[in-house]
Amino acid sequence: MKNYLNKIMNKQVVAMLALALALPSCEIESIPDPNNSTIESVLENASVADLNNLVVGTEAAMRIDLGTYYDDLGVVGREHYRFSSAEPRFTSDLLGAGSAALDNNTFYTTRPWNARYRAVKNANILIASVNNTNQITEQQKQGYLGFAKTIKAHQLLMNLTLMNENGIRIEVEDPDNLGPVVGREAALTAIASLLAEAKAHLDQAGTVFAFPLSGGFEGFSTPETFLKFNQALAARVAVYRNEFAEALTFVNNSFLELTTNFDKGVYYVFSNASGDILNPLYFAPNATGEVRIAHPTFVTDATPDDDRLSKVAQRTAAATQSGLTGQYDVALYETNLDPVPLIRNEELILIYAEAKIQTGALQDAVDALNIIRAGHGLQPYTGAITQEALIDEMLRQRRYSLFFEGHRWIDMRRYNRLNQLPIDRTGDDVWVSFPIPFNEDV
Repeated sequence: MKNYLNKIMNKQVVAMLALALALPSCEIESIPDPNNSTIESVLENASVADLNNLVVGTEAAMRIDLGTYYDDLGVVGREHYRFSSAEPRFTSDLLGAGSAALDNNTFYTTRPWNARYRAVKNANILIASVNNTNQITEQQKQGYLGFAKTIKAHQLLMNLTLMNENGIRIEVEDPDNLGPVVGREAALTAIASLLAEAKAHLDQAGTVFAFPLSGGFEGFSTPETFLKFNQALAARVAVYRNEFAEALTFVNNSFLELTTNFDKGVYYVFSNASGDILNPLYFAPNATGEVRIAHPTFVTDATPDDDRLSKVAQRTAAATQSGLTGQYDVALYETNLDPVPLIRNEELILIYAEAKIQTGALQDAVDALNIIRAGHGLQPYTGAITQEALIDEMLRQRRYSLFFEGHRWIDMRRYNRLNQLPIDRTGDDVWVSFPIPFNEDV
């Protein structure tokens, strides 16, 4: 995998990236810099170089506070424990210990929310700049807009996965006149519409983008191939909306391959270059102080010989905190430079299987699930060929295939199965939604 900025970042880009990331989440400020462009200058007849700097800043902002986001999803969803010598709320608030509840004014709520809206803001600046310049061709304009709206939709969806029924803000273009917080269904509809708008732009964007993308988009860096990423996200949104016929259309227009090419996809990438960041989901094996421990049931519930058990690694000594104990580290990543998937082919196969189950094409679903099983050393499915049984099987395969990728809690929630997640201590709770941050004044 290419280092994130090793080809596309120079000193000018570093300055713009830093500017983009430094701005607060809900307002756009003009910060004069005698050596580099200001936001005001970018919004007025921006050059290709200016716009490309904004693309870099937008992509970089997507990676901020990913560690907290994945801990939120994984801990509440009982995929892993997050033990921290400095922060007890990972094992109290997130697990609902005793009288503890989720706090609307603390790091695990505010940091992911602010980080995702920071990326949305960068995308909005890019959209506004593209729409207010004569320095680019029409096809180039369509490419920038297709990129920006796809990324914006993805970032909004990430916040919605946490907030769920509490909703999110969709209209945040004007920092002085923010739109209302809308509920889950309205937000999903808006996100789906945004992806459709992006598709329309990408269809008119020609054969090449005017901007480079990081190595995380290798294989998806032209309008045609980036559109396949857009359609993959649209398929994910469609299953969240229970629009399964639409999901089939989208997934068939994505980069789906009904093969064991499971890791093909789009990734966040990291490097140790100056100004870049490291993979926040990596902890060294047998770490102490700050660790992620796989929930014990990930191992005890697994089918023997399932190679997905390699996603955890047995520790030399058990880790214990707050009455919780685990023998296995989360071990998806071998180093702090490893890429993290946004979406990959294995998820698309499982979306395809789910949509086939829900539209009555049960044998097609079995065939797809057997691709997953065979790819991980398991024998073909031999259970009942009924919708109910295949939903159980699909959710099981999603649990193991997509472990620590941010799906388990969402999947169990959308199938009304949160009561099937394990309760490890008397009095613990499984939350349905995170609260809207206190400073949003809703």
